[in-house]
Amino acid sequence: MKTAFVTGAAGFIGFHLSRLLLEEGWTVHGYDGMTDYYDVALKERRIALLSNYPQFHMTRALLEDATTLSERVRTARADIIVHLAAQAGVRYSIDNPRAYVDANIVGTFNVMQAALETRPAHLLMASTSSVYGANAEMPYAETHKADTQMSFYAATKKANEAMAHSWAHIHGLPITMFRFFTVYGPWGRPDMALFKFTKAILNGTPIDVYNHGNMWRDFTFVDDLVRGIRHLFDAIPGSGPAVANDSLSPVAPWRVVNIGNSDKVRLEDFIDAIEAATGRKAIRNYMDMQPGDVPATWADAKLLTALTGARPGTDFVAGVQSFVDWYVNDYTALPA
Repeated sequence: MKTAFVTGAAGFIGFHLSRLLLEEGWTVHGYDGMTDYYDVALKERRIALLSNYPQFHMTRALLEDATTLSERVRTARADIIVHLAAQAGVRYSIDNPRAYVDANIVGTFNVMQAALETRPAHLLMASTSSVYGANAEMPYAETHKADTQMSFYAATKKANEAMAHSWAHIHGLPITMFRFFTVYGPWGRPDMALFKFTKAILNGTPIDVYNHGNMWRDFTFVDDLVRGIRHLFDAIPGSGPAVANDSLSPVAPWRVVNIGNSDKVRLEDFIDAIEAATGRKAIRNYMDMQPGDVPATWADAKLLTALTGARPGTDFVAGVQSFVDWYVNDYTALPA
């Protein structure tokens, strides 16, 4: 039986990945700070579901607690470490940038240090499509320059990529960074657009539509995302030859991989899909672009497919319906 150590196990993506691994028979050691950036009750409910599996173990502690993190990683002796925990959110990083330094910079260093002590077969760490910043060349490919981040959140994630490359070079520890593209689906975060839009539409309150609706996103369904991460477990940098358009470093067992749907969807069409799923019309409040945001994201995910055979492709209409079904039937029934 293989073992995975998953930071951010109580989070949206961490929960889905942990559940996938548990269903495959893995032992999963979860680690999460349970911070109150959003409703902790939702995190508690995710952990309760994971705790139904006997091979799931949970530690509640911050990434900044280097002693506890190191102890838990040593105890787990995991084959794979997946670092998903982070302070998320583009807009919140404008108001509280120190939270991003603490969790995303200091916390990620602590994860890399703990991994060095136990040397798993592969360390995989989350980045974001936001690192592409002002790059106007799309679809975004891993080999594009990404030096013009437009939010502090994105800047911390680009720093993580640089930190990981140096760590892989110095210590020979295989590291893969994966860049997410607008992940959505059941059990999502309440600060995400789909969650906020669905809640507002069902309550008959207005939704804020930024850049007057001239926004495009590469919406990635969460099941596609975690399957992509799972497939990357075996695509260990440095264990085989590079593939076409590979981001594999010439001096380190390190690469970065996009995980996206490879299609950009207009925000207005996404809202139309929520209206269809809820049977309600949205009250749209058109606004200017938010500071730190970008008008479009679009992934070139051919590297993921070349490395693993995985090809995310859930249609956004079906994905939105899945979320709305969960929201109406499960989330609203959760204890207040």
